Amino acid sequence: MKEYGREIELRARDMKHWFGVRLNKQELQPHKCASTNQKRKKTAKGMKRADPTEVQKWGESLVMLVNNEVGLTIFSTFLKSEFSQENIEFWVACEEYKKIQSQGQLATKAKEIYLVYVEAGSPKQVNLDSATREETRQKMAEEVSLNCFEEAQRKIFLLMEKDSYRRFLKSKLFLDLARDQQVPSK
Repeated sequence: MKEYGREIELRARDMKHWFGVRLNKQELQPHKCASTNQKRKKTAKGMKRADPTEVQKWGESLVMLVNNEVGLTIFSTFLKSEFSQENIEFWVACEEYKKIQSQGQLATKAKEIYLVYVEAGSPKQVNLDSATREETRQKMAEEVSLNCFEEAQRKIFLLMEKDSYRRFLKSKLFLDLARDQQVPSK
């Protein structure tokens, strides 16, 4: 019976994604009367301007992209449009986790990250294989440390690099930004 409930939950998630993608595509369509400048202003509103050389670097590696504040924001926006922002949210949470110095805060944050992103059936469950999920659970059960999520974070990063990042590089969002930010040749 439990498997049946899980199957229904997975189908519901798939349907939500399917409808969301279609609805989101309609919402992302600019109004035909809007000028190019108006569209750019809306996109850039409240966001730092991307440096042309940085935008070029984003195309070289995911590391360059996520280690840049503006790049990370733009990539996160792209992932939200694909309904897969939980991957970058998990990665960022792990990066913040590594900076914690208090053992008490470390334990609290580790539990939060695990319950939100790693535990099977969690609200923002990331796509980890069962062995990595179990390894992470065991590390937390033994002793909470700065490397509890190391392997899980590495696998999610590789997943984003092979999947989401490649789609991002082909996306209209990135291609328009790269075109608009081209460094003038000397």
